Amino acid sequence: MKKHNLAFIDVEMTGLNPAKHEIIELGAVITTPELEVLEEFDIKIKPENLENADPVSLKVSNYNKDAWEKAVFLPEAIKILLEKVKDCIMVGHNVAFDSLFLETALAKLGVVNTMHYHKLDTVSIAWAKLHRSLDVEHFSLRELCLRFGIENPKAHTALSDARATFLLYKHLMSL
Repeated sequence: MKKHNLAFIDVEMTGLNPAKHEIIELGAVITTPELEVLEEFDIKIKPENLENADPVSLKVSNYNKDAWEKAVFLPEAIKILLEKVKDCIMVGHNVAFDSLFLETALAKLGVVNTMHYHKLDTVSIAWAKLHRSLDVEHFSLRELCLRFGIENPKAHTALSDARATFLLYKHLMSL
């Protein structure tokens, strides 16, 4: 089997419903199969329907108008993302959730996903390796970062969470 690069991707959005809410930030760390970092990037995306946003989600995602002043529109962001992650395996913390938002955006734009069809989930890997440990109760990114001493100074920003997911994956794979 061909070895694929990995794309540790995190998505920030205006709420939890992909049919109603929008992606406002994409962050990624792209690595070789041997986990050598090739590139990191962050893309802020202009929300088009901010009136539908959940105020709690906006606060959690650290959204503010000034920080998004130079943001791009969704089609440009998706084009950049798909060029950079072509043939990569997507890795995420609760990857199904972020992937659902990405797939919804791609369908809305009529764009084909260029990533490999396999996905890796650090929640699932953590559960498989740690569920018998009596001192592990939660598998959130925050809790697992605390357990492994991973700093995530800007939690709930896309690039910081993508970096934390990458470091968590490295720890989990060494267990």
